[in-house]
Amino acid sequence: MKTKLGLLYGGKSAEHKVSLQTALAVIKALDLEKFEIHPIYINIEGQWIKGPQLTGPVETVKELEFSAGTSLSPVSLAPTLFQASKEEAPLEVIFPLLHGPNGEDGTVQGLLELMNLPYVGNGVLASAAGMDKVIMKNIFAQAGLAQVKYVSFIKSEWEKAKEEACSKVETELGYPCFVKPANLGSSVGISKCRNRAELEEAVVEAFQFDRKIIIEEGVNAREIEVGLLGNDEPECSIAGEIVPKKDFYDYKAKYEDGDTALIIPADITEEEYQQIKEMAIRAFKALDCSGLVRADFFLTKDGKVLINEVNTMPGFTPFSMFPLLWKHSGVEYPQLIERLVQLAQERHAEKQQIKHTF
Repeated sequence: MKTKLGLLYGGKSAEHKVSLQTALAVIKALDLEKFEIHPIYINIEGQWIKGPQLTGPVETVKELEFSAGTSLSPVSLAPTLFQASKEEAPLEVIFPLLHGPNGEDGTVQGLLELMNLPYVGNGVLASAAGMDKVIMKNIFAQAGLAQVKYVSFIKSEWEKAKEEACSKVETELGYPCFVKPANLGSSVGISKCRNRAELEEAVVEAFQFDRKIIIEEGVNAREIEVGLLGNDEPECSIAGEIVPKKDFYDYKAKYEDGDTALIIPADITEEEYQQIKEMAIRAFKALDCSGLVRADFFLTKDGKVLINEVNTMPGFTPFSMFPLLWKHSGVEYPQLIERLVQLAQERHAEKQQIKHTF
């Protein structure tokens, strides 16, 4: 029997286009002999549109951008949104291919939990904590994971005391530093700052995407990443290295021009790999993650390993590191997707054993 798989993609987010690319890549890799593919598109206005079951290959993202005549929402569509076509039975697994707020941050995961549907990837807590870089780094600090120094501000704090905020950044972090929206990924809204003028400009840019920002100390280090796969006992892939030709790995390098070297496996020592692997698994468990995570690290010239962040829904585009890491670890793309679906079903089955009465 084929698994009825719902693909949830798009989203009301600055990462909408990234999600479409991810959905296209996943669809191309799915075995139509094993899966019934039911696309559910969230357009940039936030309308939820259930498309027809996919029975053949899809070549462009345009084919996945369905239109709706009326405003739709998951609440009004709930009775039929997550059902297979022409059936009363619900879809067996939902695969959220959403990046950024309103998708990767626990909101959609909460909806799926309320509907008691199995879904791929991290749950509400891990998704929310992993999305908010400030909360994530606070949890890492509590877990004893080494990381760069950082400060954070909400918009009203910054606007009320800009001079004091700038002085705090300069005193505690210095230049260069990186300004980022707290709740966004894919390098959207991130800037490298070398002086106060660039800092003030970067803060204005970052606050366009979130009410909270994080500012991190700049370090001269290599960027090393690993993929994690599993639930309670995650497996770790081999390590890869990001070598951007620009100052840092920005949105364009990630998703548009591919103008970045991805070195797999990374040229690191076995001791360095084991430290990265151990820290990645500790981070995974500290956030109570499940399914998949990409963990990003800095490796300094003196061999110090610092965790940068984790991504609870890493991209599956042709330029994405996560599937490439697993491919070089012996897990091909179609196998990776099947394993993620299996992990979702295993986690859901375990949850059904939890008692709700006493």
